[in-house]
Amino acid sequence: MPSYTTPVTAELIRGALDLEPTPAGGLVPHRLPARARAQNTDPQLAAVEAQPSGVRLAFRTRATDIELAVLPTTRVYVAAPPRPPAYHDLLVDGELVAQAAATGGDTLTVDMSTGVTELTPGPPGAVRFTGLPGHLKNVEIWLPYAQRTELRTLRTDAPVEPATPSTRPLWLHHGSSISHGTDAASPTAIWPAVAARLAGVDLLNLGFGGSAMLDPFTARAIRDTPADLITLKIGINIVNADAMRMRAFGPAVHGFLDTIRDGHPSTPIVLISPIHCPIHETTPGPGALDTEAFTEGRLRFLATGDPTEAARGRLTLVTIREALERIAGERTREDPQLTYLDGRDLYGPNDTDLPLPDALHPDTETHRRMGERFAEGVLRKEGWGDW
Repeated sequence: MPSYTTPVTAELIRGALDLEPTPAGGLVPHRLPARARAQNTDPQLAAVEAQPSGVRLAFRTRATDIELAVLPTTRVYVAAPPRPPAYHDLLVDGELVAQAAATGGDTLTVDMSTGVTELTPGPPGAVRFTGLPGHLKNVEIWLPYAQRTELRTLRTDAPVEPATPSTRPLWLHHGSSISHGTDAASPTAIWPAVAARLAGVDLLNLGFGGSAMLDPFTARAIRDTPADLITLKIGINIVNADAMRMRAFGPAVHGFLDTIRDGHPSTPIVLISPIHCPIHETTPGPGALDTEAFTEGRLRFLATGDPTEAARGRLTLVTIREALERIAGERTREDPQLTYLDGRDLYGPNDTDLPLPDALHPDTETHRRMGERFAEGVLRKEGWGDW
């Protein structure tokens, strides 16, 4: 049994912008700083920024038995098909060797038809990995991307020390639920993690499910965070929330980029438009749950807007791509470090062998394909990482 107990401290955590202490002596990783969280009024963003997509513990040890004490918060959706287990991924010297779900924890029950939520407290739990090699090794534990996790202690059968500080380039990525990881099988299977691993770069994932809305406080968080490469995948959330019209969208994109440039005057930025999503290509939002499919136990989404209103400034994926390409073209005259990537280069209309299962989010295989294409077409092409 483990005989060494190590508190989880900031020195062991990568991929978070803030760590919130809890009354029990644990830490909750956040992907937005406290000042940004204080300015946010949206419960959706508050929930997803506390889900640790891309956050991992990194340390060195000879331990063969590792147990991480946690208090997870598991989401359960009323009348929806059961969600797959929320895995923690264990990497040894960069290779995935084990996966496990935590025991215990709180349960948040969500009624998607009404928006009502109910929190049921539960006991603390743990996630355990055994039978690991006994040599000195670099260990990473990637946390579940859609499960709020309070970190408490590491229990091991050998001492633990923080990982050697990384010298790899830091890639900061911001996007929607697709970047957050929705419907990928595990935290290292999300497309930004796939791309980062292939290229040998460190990932800071600011993909926020349903919440890539060009919020000024998110731009300021990116502005104030060191990064060697910044990518911004913008559009799908604004369309499926019907959050803006073209009159507001263009200036908001410019303002978002201006704010980031205040802190990153020469950092390469890639502006990425949405991937192919048939329901929203020419039909505006708002997006909605397909209630007929839901009653049959299937989760699907649909677009409810009027396609004829796109001519009057209501946003679709087609018009957003046109706007983003135009904005990037205009800005690159004075900003050669800004480039544009059509999201359909990652997943496009020709990828008919991998349809979006819920009409909105990619599955694990599609995440893999997107990550491979981004690694090859952007990170490798531009010389980022260790090839």
